[in-house]
Amino acid sequence: MEHFSLALLDWSRAQFALTAMYHWLFVPLTLGTSFIIAIMETIYVRTGEEIWKKITKFWMTLFAINFAIGVATGIILEFEFGTNWSNYSWFVGDIFGAPLAVEGIMAFFMEATFFAVMFFGWNKVSKGFHLTSTWMVAIGSNISALWILVANSWMQNPVGMHFNPITARNEMANFWAVLFSPTAINKFLHTVSSAYVLSAIFVLGVSAWYLLKNRNVKLAKRSAVVASTFGLISILFTILTGDGSAREAYRVQPMKFDSFEGLYYGAKAAPLITFGVFDRHRPSLENQEPKVFTSKFEVPKLLSLMATLDPNSYIPGIDDYIKGNKAMGIVSYSDRIKMGQTALASLKTYHEALKEKNDSLASTSLKTFQDNYKYMGYGYFKDPYNLIPNVPLIFYSFHVMVGLGFLFVILFVLGLIYSMKDNLHTKRWFLYAALWTIPFAWLASEAGWLVNEMGRQPWVIQDLMPTQAALSNISSTSVMITFFLFGVTFTVLLIAEIRIMLKQIKQLNDGGH
Repeated sequence: MEHFSLALLDWSRAQFALTAMYHWLFVPLTLGTSFIIAIMETIYVRTGEEIWKKITKFWMTLFAINFAIGVATGIILEFEFGTNWSNYSWFVGDIFGAPLAVEGIMAFFMEATFFAVMFFGWNKVSKGFHLTSTWMVAIGSNISALWILVANSWMQNPVGMHFNPITARNEMANFWAVLFSPTAINKFLHTVSSAYVLSAIFVLGVSAWYLLKNRNVKLAKRSAVVASTFGLISILFTILTGDGSAREAYRVQPMKFDSFEGLYYGAKAAPLITFGVFDRHRPSLENQEPKVFTSKFEVPKLLSLMATLDPNSYIPGIDDYIKGNKAMGIVSYSDRIKMGQTALASLKTYHEALKEKNDSLASTSLKTFQDNYKYMGYGYFKDPYNLIPNVPLIFYSFHVMVGLGFLFVILFVLGLIYSMKDNLHTKRWFLYAALWTIPFAWLASEAGWLVNEMGRQPWVIQDLMPTQAALSNISSTSVMITFFLFGVTFTVLLIAEIRIMLKQIKQLNDGGH
């Protein structure tokens, strides 16, 4: 596109990234802690032990603090679709708006209603009804996440719709195809299970702090058992769903998949790089056989096995997509750009023919458009190399996420073993490790979102709408100003949450010692 402002694009992307990443600091803790609280209250109702009521109420207080601030950042995020990305909202509003509307209704009726009972209903409603409310909050918050992730998954793999050439908009054709697409299912399961892992690490880490201080020992020990068990189940499921998500990316977003492993050149029986350091100059396919890594460690055939379940299969690299690979049936990006430009030109001609009531030209133009529609989004580009995302950033983010994930497995296994042996309080090295793992849980979570969103670039809708085409026609200065305003506001909110949580943690008395 010639008419869009690069400054506006950069600032709009930066503002959305800022809002999304701040919002994601709060969301996973809400999703996972809600279920941990429900489990703890279930134990209280079944055993009648008051210590479990105290444990539930304590974690519920921290949950409420995080929930409130998460809602505030989420509202701003949704408004940005209309302010900064109005072309996107107009182009796919019929599809993208549906799951968000359902999410809003469910969030209002399930979360808001039952949250009030859960938080303020102690000793005012029966134990059974209160427990039901707690479970409904957990289920409601996760169902809300489902609809948001369905919407995001559609951006990664647009299905269940058709393009209306008269209105030049995408319209919903099959709601169930959108909801149950493999991309949506894998993304939802992987995202929420990773959120459970983060929450379990938070609970385990705070419990470790109490044991290090020899305070609230009963509360800490019992919380650690729940967190370790819940966390171990969650991390194993996260690894399983992550494998499914990677295979799905190979199917519908191969450029993103290649970026996971820095696979610039395709290979038969492709190895999986477990550790690698990129050459200090960003690799470029425009140079002949560029040096990609200065050092790397790889496992033979594992990437082929992960992608296709065949260890000897050929995995196309970034070069295959840029230049094409007839043997693999891959159309080059240069040819896709030409077909995309043909699609855009024929759509314009179609509209002009309709205005002039030239039925013959309209019919011919429409046929040409439909033949090339699949690559319409490529028509906004001239240089195929601009279709390559930031491979080093995605590679490092992916490996940070995966590497930390396997460390979390060890953490939960040891936490469960020591809890079962009732000697957790004596393992001070482990308690320090659990405490200092808390920030790494957020690092892994944010790295996952970087992989997901940056891996899709330069597309806002995979293959159909590039990011620059989604922009609103607004001043880049206004976006820049609001970027800094949001940055300051979100930072203040984050600091406030941390301070309030630390205060709640520190002031808890030792009645359960």
